[in-house]
Amino acid sequence: MTGAPGTFPATAACDAPTVGGWGVLGGTFDPVHCAHLAIAEHTRDALGLAGVLFVPARVPPHKIGREITPIADRIAMVEHAIADNPAFHVSRIEADRDGPNYTVDTIERLLADPPKPWNPTAGLIFILSVEALLGLETWHAPEALLRSCRLAVVPRRGYPVEPVAWVAEHFPGFEDRVIALDSPDLGHSASAIRAQVAAGQSVRYLVPPEVEAYILVHGLYRPGAPDVPDVPARDRPDAAPRAGSTPARRSEAE
Repeated sequence: MTGAPGTFPATAACDAPTVGGWGVLGGTFDPVHCAHLAIAEHTRDALGLAGVLFVPARVPPHKIGREITPIADRIAMVEHAIADNPAFHVSRIEADRDGPNYTVDTIERLLADPPKPWNPTAGLIFILSVEALLGLETWHAPEALLRSCRLAVVPRRGYPVEPVAWVAEHFPGFEDRVIALDSPDLGHSASAIRAQVAAGQSVRYLVPPEVEAYILVHGLYRPGAPDVPDVPARDRPDAAPRAGSTPARRSEAE
């Protein structure tokens, strides 16, 4: 854990205040799992955020043409998962929009109609894993994204990268837009959870009880239902990789 709200580890470059800002955690959430909740709560607590918006993607750019669970089910699972935390909210900003959604567009739309209470000095804090950060060069308009919001980067097992140093190398001048957090790395994987459900194995303690019940009642991820490997959103390649750029990687937001 970090210290008082609004403070962060020595590796964080960002000097701007975060208290009263809003976190944004996007993803496919297929399904939402306990690591999503732990990351969101740690970030909220460490940075003194007013709340965290969970933004399920209707059509993740990296999964166009591939089968995923209907958006209504994924939103319902997120709503069940966060119901007991008044600081967590679901945003339909991507769910109600046809076609692929790019992170920079979502952030700009949220800034145009920000959540309340709103602290314009703190603004929006986009939450992603260090693994997802390594694919930022492949995203749509990454520099515009860095200008629009700050990034709260959480660890991912197997990726011992220092986020601020990486941004300084790949996006010089934007390192002050990065906050490196020492948050829990629970190692959960939505694809592994789906595989366990399909195999008839328990996912207790991997997903909230309400999500586990929803999966069972609605018959999600059972044998016969197609499944695909995860390249989760916010992990997303928001656009086709540029020549010589780093391939998109998985993130916590599956």
